[in-house]
Amino acid sequence: MSFISLQKAQNLLAEQARARRLQMNLTQEGLAQRADVAVSSLRKFERTGFISLESFLKLHMVLGGLAEILAATDIKNEEFSSLDEVLATQAPRQRGRRT
Repeated sequence: MSFISLQKAQNLLAEQARARRLQMNLTQEGLAQRADVAVSSLRKFERTGFISLESFLKLHMVLGGLAEILAATDIKNEEFSSLDEVLATQAPRQRGRRT
């Protein structure tokens, strides 16, 4: 488990998107136009890390990172060869105490 703050994660995502944009030699206006995102939204994203999910995904369609984002959030299906393997992966059920 990572102990990175949400703000830090947002800033890192914004920095990475900006770096990709610059690597592709795109201006903010050029990327915003290609992605059909408001320039003001892109500027705010690069400055603060805040953007809507839809705009974030549109930007990454142009920047070429959409497949990686989808792969990172994919749920892995585990294949088991025995019931013992299934039971070994299950965490014990926990309940909070009543106060």
